[in-house]
This record gives sequence, structure tokens and C-alpha cells, in this order.
Amino acid sequence: MLRKLGFSMLLLGLALPLWSADTPGTISGYVRGASGIPQMGAVVEVLGAAAHSLKVFTDENGFYSAAGLLPGIYNLKVSAPAFLPALREHVGLRAGGNAVVNVTLSTIFEAIQIAPARSQVQDDDWKWVLRSVSNRPILRLVDDPSAVTAAESAKGDRDLKGTLSFLAGSPSEGFGSASDVSTGFSMEKNIFTSDTIGLRGNVGYGNSSPSSVVSASLRHKMQGGSEPSFAVSMWNLPSSDLALRSMQALALSTSDNLALGDMLEFKFGSELQTIQFMGRVTTFRPFGTADVHLSPDTVVEYGYATSEPGNRTEKGFDSDAGGDASESAPHVTMTGYATTVEHAHHQELSLSHRMGKSSVQLAAYTDRVSDPALVGVGEYTTDNGNVLPDLNSGTFTYQGNDFHTQGVRLVFQRQFNSQLTGTFDYEYGGVLDLATPNANLQNVSQSSVSRKRQSVAGKLTGTVPKSKTHWMASYRVINGEALTPIDMFNASAGRADPYLNLFFRQPIPGTGFFPGHIEAIVDLRNLLAQGYVPVLGHDGHTVYLVQAAKTVSGGVAFTF
Repeated sequence: MLRKLGFSMLLLGLALPLWSADTPGTISGYVRGASGIPQMGAVVEVLGAAAHSLKVFTDENGFYSAAGLLPGIYNLKVSAPAFLPALREHVGLRAGGNAVVNVTLSTIFEAIQIAPARSQVQDDDWKWVLRSVSNRPILRLVDDPSAVTAAESAKGDRDLKGTLSFLAGSPSEGFGSASDVSTGFSMEKNIFTSDTIGLRGNVGYGNSSPSSVVSASLRHKMQGGSEPSFAVSMWNLPSSDLALRSMQALALSTSDNLALGDMLEFKFGSELQTIQFMGRVTTFRPFGTADVHLSPDTVVEYGYATSEPGNRTEKGFDSDAGGDASESAPHVTMTGYATTVEHAHHQELSLSHRMGKSSVQLAAYTDRVSDPALVGVGEYTTDNGNVLPDLNSGTFTYQGNDFHTQGVRLVFQRQFNSQLTGTFDYEYGGVLDLATPNANLQNVSQSSVSRKRQSVAGKLTGTVPKSKTHWMASYRVINGEALTPIDMFNASAGRADPYLNLFFRQPIPGTGFFPGHIEAIVDLRNLLAQGYVPVLGHDGHTVYLVQAAKTVSGGVAFTF
């Protein structure tokens, strides 16, 4: 009797694993719209191996449940009227388990957004401590890993994203800047779960022919954390002076990153530019950073850059190549009707530390700039072949003298609350200045010299709780005349344009009838027109050399 019982127990022990391996499981979850409304009657198609599929429908609460599924890997395809289909791949189901997969559906209007779709993230105040170099992705360090996971999950719910923005005004940034009326667009599409393709561009309209820039990119996420990318950008910037030809440029750029454990991280890349303008010029621009994480709150970084950074990201605009011609176009000057491209080399060593809601950064840098492209204000022609005028904005671009300088920077940032952040920036370094006052514009390149200057800047950024107004105000003062800013490559949180600058993004109330919302955008730079250095033009009239010209621009943004 005992022998038979033991034999039965042995057979049962052998059969249980085989029986449990075939125990069916369930995949369930909720289907909602982008606004959180449950979607009743949505079709959830469960695709398995060997062409096996199962269709279920959501109930009045948007809930679905696909039961009786064998263990394995499944793909989910969710569709509903008036929504774009959504696909969730590689959903693992264990024997007898229940996998929860929630899906958010988007309409075509939500997938393609008219106007900038992102505003500055006030809570992520630690980003800037690792942002000492332009032309590279921004690193992140957060206390709560779940916050990153949630953000990435929300991003994954939208495989197609796009923006379309309209701006008008007087950019006043010299030759090659954006036109007084411009349209920008950006689209991204996630493909094959690990690749992202993008298309960005800008079309500007003025008194001359339209200027345009377009960029196509491919980014691939690898299992080791590396994320190589490749982009092709093209510019066509017509001159407003009939004596000059249009500038055409082609750029090929690549970038990648490499992490060695939790302590070392490298980011590197390069850009190859070919420029056709009164001749052909080719230039190579490498860039890279090396970060050493001494602790979760302390980072030492070495950076190398060859082009000046922009400040569109903190204003809620897309900062990728092709987003704005004024910040991405090559810096070109002309000498004797021959094309010259600005060449810059910036090296920086910084120490950044976070203390609760405060962050501090101390940096030392060295800059070497050849043939700098500087900006002046006033009407000027190309009679001597050494100045590039922009008749639309009343500015011109001229070539400054080569200079080499070293300097230091101290930045302190404090987040007072979720709606207000303050930043203090102190800089000491070299600038270009005129050797003698009342110089002639034709001799500026030879008569400009490097001088030491000090600069102090204060910046406040915040959001008004009730009206949802996003605003930014900054003021930078320098102790003397200067043709160039101190620390031209500053990409930290202390970066601010010279003198008084104001920026507003205001959602317009009372537009609930519109499928989205409407924003008014106002961008004012050097509002008091300070720092203008007078010189004599070739015709005897006075023109002015500036670090940053006064600009007034704005527009209406439609967000879907």
C-alpha cells in the first residue's frame, strides 16, 4: 500500500510542473484618451506566436481583460474610432500570471502639435549642473528614479510627436539670422521600439527670398545605454543685398555616449560643415564631455566645444538642429568678398554640487576664437567687401580680431518653490574691445584688442499659478565697453543674454471651444538698447557695435 502511494506521489510531482507550464494567464488593463477619459468599445488585439491572436473590447470604464492565454511573449494592438492605433510590444506573460498593460490613445491633433509643446520643467533644477557644453544631450540626475520611469513611459505612449510655431518681429541678430516672420516645425516618430527618426526645419519670410533650414535625424538606443545619433542639416539663407549671393550650407553630424560604471560618463560627437557663399569653405567641429560622479550630488566635468550654445530650451522651444536658423546657422563673415568662417575652441573644467534646493557651480575655462563673427547696428553696404549687411533688420556682421582668453565662472541657483527659481552668475574673463574710441569700422578688425572684464547677472524664472503664465526676466551688466560677451560658451543655468531681457508665454483664456489651447509668446532682448559702441562707417555716418542687438519678437501659438 505504501509503495503504491509513493508511486502515485511521484507521478503527481512529475505532472505538476508540466500542468503548471500550461496554466493560462491573463492580460488586462485600462484604455484612456490623452485627457484621461476612459474609452468604451476600444478593440484590443492580442497577438501571440504562431499567428495566434485574440480580440477583446473595453467596457464602459475602459477596462479590458484577455484571459486563457498561454505563457509567452505577446504584442498588443489597440484601436478606437477617432484615435491613432497604439502598439505595445514584448509583453511577457508567466504561467498563471496577470500582466497589467494600460494604454493611452492619442488623436491626430494631439500627435501633431501646433506651437511649442514643452515648457521649462521647474522641478528639474539639477539638469544645468552638467550642461557646461553645447551640442550634446543634457544629462539628468534625479533623486526619484520612478520620476524618470514615469516620464519615459508617458513618452512611449506617443510614438508620433510634432510641433508647429509662428513668430514675427525684428530679430536684429546680423547676417544669417532668422527672418522677421518665420515658421518652425518639428516631428519625431518612434520606430522598431529603439529607433527615433526626426524632421525639423524653419522657413523665414522677409523682404528678400525666403530663408530655410531643414534637418533629418536618426537616433538609436542600444542595450548598453549608448544612444548614437546621426543628422543631416541643410541651410539656404539668401542675402538681402543684391551684390551678394545666397549662402548654402550642408552639415553632417554624429554623436554618441559611453558610460563606465556609475562613476564615469562620456559624450562625444562632431559636425562636418560645407558652406557655399562667395566661395566654398569646409569646417570640422568636434565636441565632447567627460563626467566624473564623485557622489550623487557632486559632479566634475571636462568639456570641449567649438560652437556657442543657445538658450531656446529654457524658453520651451526645440533646440535641436534646424529649430532656428539664427542659432544653428554657420557664423560667416566676409573679407575682400571672400568667405571666412568663425573657428572657436572652448575648454572648461567645472565642479557642480547640489545642496537641497540650491545648486552651485565653479568653473574655469579657456577660449581661443579665430575670425569671430560680430554684430553691428545701422545701415551699411558691401562697398568694401568686408561687411555682411542685413537690410531687413538694420544690422550687419563683421569680422573681429582673433583673441585668446581664460576666465572663471561662479553660478548659484535656488529653487524657492515650484513656481519660482532664482539664479546668480558671476564671470571674469577676456572680451574684445576697441583699442581707441571713435574708430573706423573698416579698421575694427585690426584695432580691437582683448581686455579683462567682470560681469554679474541675475535671472528669475517662474510660473504664475492661476494664469499659468511662464515668464523669465534677466539682467546682465559688465564693467566697461565690450564687443563680445564674457564667457561666450556659458551653457550653465547662469547663462543670460546681455543687459535687460524679458520672456513670456501666456495661455489665452476663453478658448475652450478650440481643440487644444492658444498661447501668446513675447521675447524681448536688450530691451534698453545698452552696450552700443559707436564707430564711423565708410560714408561718415555713425554705426554701433553691440554684444547683442535690441530685439522684439512675438507670436501666437496654437497647441493641439
